[in-house]
Amino acid sequence: MGFDRNRASSSSNALRPPPPAREDTPLIGDGEHVSSQAKTFANVFIAIVGAGVLGLPYTFKRTGWLTSLLMIFAVAALTHYCMMLLVHTRRRLESLTGSAKIASFGDLGYAACGSFGRSLVDVLIILAQAGFCVGYLIFIGNTLADLLDSSKSLYIWACLPFQLGLNSIKTLTRLAPLSIFADVVDLVAMAVVMVQEVLIVAKNGAVVRAFTGFSEFFYGLGVAVYAFEGIGMVMPLESEMREKKKFGKVLALTMAFISLLYGGFGALGYFAYGDETQDMITANLGPGVISTLVKLGLSVNLFFTLPIMMNPVYEIVERRFCGGRYCIWLRWLWVFIVSLVALLVPNFADFLSLVGSCICCALGFVLPSLFHFMVFKDEMGRVAWFSDVAIFVLGIFLGVSGTWYALQEMFAVKV
Repeated sequence: MGFDRNRASSSSNALRPPPPAREDTPLIGDGEHVSSQAKTFANVFIAIVGAGVLGLPYTFKRTGWLTSLLMIFAVAALTHYCMMLLVHTRRRLESLTGSAKIASFGDLGYAACGSFGRSLVDVLIILAQAGFCVGYLIFIGNTLADLLDSSKSLYIWACLPFQLGLNSIKTLTRLAPLSIFADVVDLVAMAVVMVQEVLIVAKNGAVVRAFTGFSEFFYGLGVAVYAFEGIGMVMPLESEMREKKKFGKVLALTMAFISLLYGGFGALGYFAYGDETQDMITANLGPGVISTLVKLGLSVNLFFTLPIMMNPVYEIVERRFCGGRYCIWLRWLWVFIVSLVALLVPNFADFLSLVGSCICCALGFVLPSLFHFMVFKDEMGRVAWFSDVAIFVLGIFLGVSGTWYALQEMFAVKV
């Protein structure tokens, strides 16, 4: 899960040109229609790959290695399909409204379903972005507590005053390179971890299972959906690509590459540590200079990425409650809420599963199929009609089921 830069603006009626919205430029590129296929590949990768990958080995332990591999490739394929649904829906709406430009997920929600569509997108983006940041703080707190043998809550509270300062910055454009740097650190950390795991597997691999229980399937599904979240960047990326007809192919190749990366990372971690696999794979590295540097590097980068990830939340709440004006007390309130939730959540991977099931299923599957159906319903054939309805129903079912099982794991709810 990477850097989501959705932008939204106020609206009223469906299938009308949306008012101008602040459109974010992707991380690699200088403006509209400038990105090559290579730059688009890099931007999609940056938008999707994030700290969620660190919980994949634990997910393989919970669901079984074969189940997890099948799940990762299935979620990647479905996510790619739904991303292209958004692209096709945007193109169709722009052709209906002439020169009006649909720059963001929120604009598309407004154009397809009116004010309700935009409001629904706004709420889900707020919950998703805040959820990602909660996961960051859990990782930072758990990692520092493990390194320094102290309490997780101590380090989360210690982050609070610094985060209040960072999140008070009005514009975070100059901090965007930190998001790229964070992904580079993630890749380096993954490479270091995988090398150590290969050595462990070659020496004495652990006992592993291919399948586990039915309930664990929904748990793992939530983590997989979380790991592929990045649908908010699809429209900005497609709009600035030089050869738009090739966007679908580039997106498919990127998703396939990420799937292989995720599958290899998760499987190696589980094969190396078996039932000893921790919810954050970095906890399995043990003592040593290299493992300490990896953990500290990831923590520092997530610390500075957090205010960037919160920026879409501030833009939405300030637009809705402050007329688009900068409001420091609202920003501080959200930082406090995110920190408080991070204190209350005990397990990193469990929280990934909850956010993936509850929020990312709606953003990634339910809304794209709904918006596509609303726009094309009068001209689509039976196959397309059935496809949209099936994805919509599947997204709701997986979201509800996964949320229930994730809550059971987090709070030990007995049924």
